[in-house]
Amino acid sequence: MARIALITGGMGGLGEAICIKMAALGYQVVTTHSPGNTRSQEWLDGMREQGFQFHAYPCDVADYASAEACIDQIGKDMGPIDVLVNNAGITRDMTFKRMDKTNWDAVIRTNLDSVFNMTKPVCDGMVDRGWGRIINISSVNGQKGAFGQTNYSAAKAGMHGFTKALALEVARKGVTVNTISPGYIGTKMVTSIPREVLDSKIIPQIPMGRLGKPEEVAGLVAYLASDEAAFLTGANIAINGGQHMY
Repeated sequence: MARIALITGGMGGLGEAICIKMAALGYQVVTTHSPGNTRSQEWLDGMREQGFQFHAYPCDVADYASAEACIDQIGKDMGPIDVLVNNAGITRDMTFKRMDKTNWDAVIRTNLDSVFNMTKPVCDGMVDRGWGRIINISSVNGQKGAFGQTNYSAAKAGMHGFTKALALEVARKGVTVNTISPGYIGTKMVTSIPREVLDSKIIPQIPMGRLGKPEEVAGLVAYLASDEAAFLTGANIAINGGQHMY
C-alpha cells in the first residue's frame, strides 16, 4: 500500500511542488487548506487535469483542535500518515519598532505553533508502527536573521530547535525528524518582487547567481522521506545557493 504524505500549505508555491514530487514517487498526497478557502476545489481540479489525484482537508494549522480534527479525519478516510511535511507559513514583515503583539502572535502561531499542532497527533502512531518521516520547512532567515523579520526569523529558528529535540526522542523508533532551510526560491511570491529589486538586492547575495527552483527543494524533501534517508535525523539542511554557509 502506498505511503501517505501530508503536506501543510500545499496549494501553491513550494508546497505545490512538494505535492507533485511526492505524488510522482507514488505517495498518496494529502494537503491542507484554510477553512473557508473557496479556491481549494479549483486547485484540486487543476491538479487532477495534470494527472494528480490529491486530497485536501480544511485545517487551521495554528489551532490545535483544528489540526487534531483534521488528522483524525484523514486517518478515518485514508489511513495513518507516514510522512508529515510542515510547510505552512506566513509573513508579517515590519521592523521591531513597528511590530505589535498581533503580528508577532500571528507569525509565531502559524509558523511555529503549527509544527507542534500537526506533529503531536501523528508522532505516536509513527513510533508505534516503527516508521515515519517529519520534515520541517524553515528558512535561511531562521539561520542568519533578516531585517524586518524578528517574528519570522524567531519562528523559523524555533522550528529547528523542535526538530533536534524530537529527533533525539524518536531516533530509536524508526522515525526521523529533519529541517530544510531554503533560501530565495522562485515561487510566485518571490518572482512577483520587482525585477530591479531582484537584480540589485537579492540575486547579488546568492553566489550561484540565481533563485532556487521549487522542484529542487521538493527533491530534497523526497530524499528525506525515503528509506535511503533512514540514518539522517536532527539535521538542518541548507538549500540556498551558497547565500549562507555555516
